[in-house]
Amino acid sequence: MKIQFNTDNNIEGSQRISDYFSTLIAKKLSRFETQITRVEVFLSDQDGSKSGLDDKKCTLEVRLKSLQPIAVTNQGSTNEDAIKGAVDKIKTALDTTLGRLKEYK
Repeated sequence: MKIQFNTDNNIEGSQRISDYFSTLIAKKLSRFETQITRVEVFLSDQDGSKSGLDDKKCTLEVRLKSLQPIAVTNQGSTNEDAIKGAVDKIKTALDTTLGRLKEYK
């Protein structure tokens, strides 16, 4: 599973931060590892240099083998809150999508 990390101009996208969040995402999605080909993370700060509640936005797009991509968005007060919330949402979406496929087969 390849994890690609993208940030806007308002988020400092250092390699250390990218590695930390990539490890977190890979660990949380490890049970879907055989079905996922790529995860794209889009992290942005909606208010720029101003601070505010829930101004960090994380969009996760998961590409699955032989299926359409699944995308979710979550907002949080910190980068970590936004990413963790998005990972929880994508896990639910993957459970639903892949669960339906099992039932259909």
